[in-house]
Amino acid sequence: MSYGKADYGRIPVTEVQPTIEGGKVPAKAFAGEEVTVSAVAFREGHDQLGVSAVLYDPHGRERQRVRLKPGAPGLDQWHGSLRPDSEGLWEFEIEAWDSPYDTWVHDAGVKIAAGVDTELMIQEGIKLFSMAADAAAANTQESASSGGSAALEALSKFVGNKHKIPESAALLPEHEAILRGAVEGLSDTTREPLDRFAAGVTPEVTKLLAERPLRRLVTYSGKFPLNVERVAAGNAAWYEFFPRSEGAVFNEETGTFTSGNFRTAIASLDRVADMGFDVIYMPPIHPIGRAHRKGPNNTLHAGEHDPGSPWAIGSPDGGHDAIHPDLGTVEDFEAFVHAAKQRGLEVALDLALQASPDHPWVQEHPEWFTTRVDGTIAYAENPPKKYQDIYPINFDNDPKGIYREVLRVVNLWIDRGVKIFRVDNPHTKPLQFWEWLIHKVNKVHPDVIFLAEAFTRPAMMGALGKAGFQQSYTYFTWRNTKEELYEYLGHVSQDSPAYFRPNFWVNTPDILTEYLQYGGQPAFKIRAILAATATPLWGMYAGFELCEHVARPGAEEYIDNEKYEYKNRDFAAAEAEGRSIVPLIRRLNEIRNTHPALGDLRTLRLHPTSDDATVAFSKTRHAQPQGVLTDASGGVVPEGNTGDIDTVIVLVNTDSHYAREGQVQLDLAALDLRPEDLTDHGTFLVDDLLSGETWEWGAENYYRLDPHHRPAHILTIRRGIRG
Repeated sequence: MSYGKADYGRIPVTEVQPTIEGGKVPAKAFAGEEVTVSAVAFREGHDQLGVSAVLYDPHGRERQRVRLKPGAPGLDQWHGSLRPDSEGLWEFEIEAWDSPYDTWVHDAGVKIAAGVDTELMIQEGIKLFSMAADAAAANTQESASSGGSAALEALSKFVGNKHKIPESAALLPEHEAILRGAVEGLSDTTREPLDRFAAGVTPEVTKLLAERPLRRLVTYSGKFPLNVERVAAGNAAWYEFFPRSEGAVFNEETGTFTSGNFRTAIASLDRVADMGFDVIYMPPIHPIGRAHRKGPNNTLHAGEHDPGSPWAIGSPDGGHDAIHPDLGTVEDFEAFVHAAKQRGLEVALDLALQASPDHPWVQEHPEWFTTRVDGTIAYAENPPKKYQDIYPINFDNDPKGIYREVLRVVNLWIDRGVKIFRVDNPHTKPLQFWEWLIHKVNKVHPDVIFLAEAFTRPAMMGALGKAGFQQSYTYFTWRNTKEELYEYLGHVSQDSPAYFRPNFWVNTPDILTEYLQYGGQPAFKIRAILAATATPLWGMYAGFELCEHVARPGAEEYIDNEKYEYKNRDFAAAEAEGRSIVPLIRRLNEIRNTHPALGDLRTLRLHPTSDDATVAFSKTRHAQPQGVLTDASGGVVPEGNTGDIDTVIVLVNTDSHYAREGQVQLDLAALDLRPEDLTDHGTFLVDDLLSGETWEWGAENYYRLDPHHRPAHILTIRRGIRG
C-alpha cells in the first residue's frame, strides 16, 4: 500500500485559516470586514521565523501585506487580519521565512549581555546591515519596476533564495540612511558593547525591518480563495412584519378584519427606518390555500374570514410567482420596494419551497410531491407539530423540473427588485439543490443574499453555509445563560466564521422562549443588547419591541399567533406610555452605525467576570487596515497602519430578575491600547454609550448591573487622550 505525503516546504506552513474544505470552497467575507487569518509555521533548530499574510484582489494584484504575530509560546501559531475593500473573488496566501535579523537580535542580545562572543556578534550585525543598506541604495524606482534589478538580485543572494521580492516588501533608497546608521553605531568601538548593540534595535530600525523584513528560505502556503460579498451579506439589522397586519382595519360590528396591503404597509416603513433597521423582511406574500386552512392558534378548522398561514402557499389565484390579491398588485409591490429604498431599507422576501393543496403545482406536477400508499399526498410534519395545510416538495422525482422552476421564481422576484431571500426550512431540502441554486443565481447576480432559516443539527447548519448561504439563523435564540453564551459566542466568532455567518434573531413568529415569557421587560432589553452587539447581523419580529410575552399553553410560541390571524398594534401609544423598548432599539442601531468595531464578528474577544450571570466581550477595529497596502495599480500606499482605533466593550447582566455585581478582568492586549490612550496612572477612559457616563478603567474593574435600571454597559475607549 502506498501513501501520499504532506509535501512540506522548506519551512512548514500548515493549518491555514480561513479555509473551507482545504480551499475547495471560498471562505466568506464582506467588503471592509476585518478577516482574521492564521497558520501554524515552524522549522527545525532555533533560528527565528517571520510569517506574513498577503491579500490579492480579484485581478491577482497584491493589495495588502501583514506581518503576523506569534500566538501562545510553544504552539507555533501565527495570527493577524486582512481587510478586502471591494466585492469579488479575492485570494490570500501565507508566507513563512527564516528571519536573519530577528535571529541576530535574539542571539546577539543574549550573548552580548553575557559577555560571550561579543565582537563576533557585533560584526555579524555589521555585515547584515551593510548588505541590506547596499541593496536599498541600489534599488532605484526604475530597477524596482523592472522586476530584475541588480539590487533585487543582490538582496536575493543576501537572503539566500531567488524569488522576486515584492515592491511592498523591498528595501528602498530612502531606507538606506536608517540602515547605515545601524552600521555606524555598531562600528563605533568607543562605545560599550551594549550601546553598540542598541544601534541595531532602535525604534526606526525595528519598525523598518518589521514592515520590510530581510527574508530567506521563503516558503509559500499557496493561495486560498476568499469570496468577498457586499456589506449587507454580513452586516445588517433585520425587522420582520406581516404586511397584512400593517394597516389592517377591524370592524367591531362584524368582528372581522379588512387586510392591510402593500400601500398601507408603506406607512409602517417610517417606523422601521426610524428604529435604524436596514432590512424589512416579510413572510410569504403569495396566495394562501383554502384546503385544510388553519384557524387561530393553529386550529384545524378556519372560519370564513380567517386569513390562514402565509406559508400555506398557492391557490387558484396562483403560486410562488403571484401576489395575494388582498395585498395588491405587482405594481403595488414594486411601489413598496421603491418606498423602502427611499427610506434606506432593503426588502427581503420569504422563499418557502412548499405548497398548499390548492397550489397550481399540485395539479400540474403531482410528481413534485410524495404520494403515500393510500394515494394521498404527504403533508408536512415536525412532531408533535403537524401542518396539514402544507405539502413538502419531493426533489428526487423530477429534479430538473423543480430545479428549473425554483430558479425561474427566484429570478422573477429579482426582476421585481428583491435582492434578499429568507429561505424557510432549507435543511429539509437537498444540500445539492441549494449549492446549485445559489451558484446559479450569484453567478449572474452576485449581490443577491440568501438567509437560511435552519434550526437543526450543527453539521447541516454548517454545510448550508458552505453550500452558499450568506447568513443563517442560529442557536442564539436558546443561549441565555453566561455559560451558554460564552461557549456559543466563542464558537461563532472564532471557529466557524469562514463558512457560517450568524444572524442573531431575538424572536420569530414561531419562537417565544421561556426566557422572554417569564423575564419581563428586562429580558427583552438584555436579549436585544446581546444580539445587536455580539454579531454584525441581528433581527427581530414585530411585537418584540412591545415585549409581547404570552405563549400558547404548552408551546414555545405566541398565543393568538400572527401566522394565523391579523394583529393590531399601537406602537406609538406603547412608546408614549413606556411599554415599549423602542428607544433602546433605536439607540442600539445608532451605536452599531457609529462604531465600526461592532461591524466585525471575528474580532470578538471574551473577558472573564467574577459572577455567574455577567457576560463581557470586546471588539476592536482600526480605521485603516494594518500592514503594507498597495493601490489598484500596485503602488505602495504609505503608512497603511495609521488611523484611529475603535474599541467597544460590552457587559451584560443575563439575570433578568436580580442585580449582579463583581469584577471584570480585561485582556488589555485585546484592546490594542497605545501609550497615548493611557492616563498618567496607566488607566484609560471609557464612555458608556447607553448612559453617557465616563469612568477610568484598567485591567480589573468593578461593575453593578441592575436589569430593571441598567442591564448593561456598552463602553467605548476614549483614544488619544495624551495625543
